[in-house]
Amino acid sequence: MREERGSLGTPLLVFLAGAAVGAAIVALTTPKSGPELRGDLKDLGSKVKERLSRLRANEEESVEV
Repeated sequence: MREERGSLGTPLLVFLAGAAVGAAIVALTTPKSGPELRGDLKDLGSKVKERLSRLRANEEESVEV
């Protein structure tokens, strides 16, 4: 059986996904040089990956308790 997520997990994940999409749109529509834009997108990807791993860790902790 599938365990139910906490009441905060799904809305928070949706919010983070929306924030990531919004940030990517801003990054792509801001006039910048190619190398600068690629650097910004790489930083954005790293931040999103870090936030998702922290969210996953928090989710796992809440399931264990």
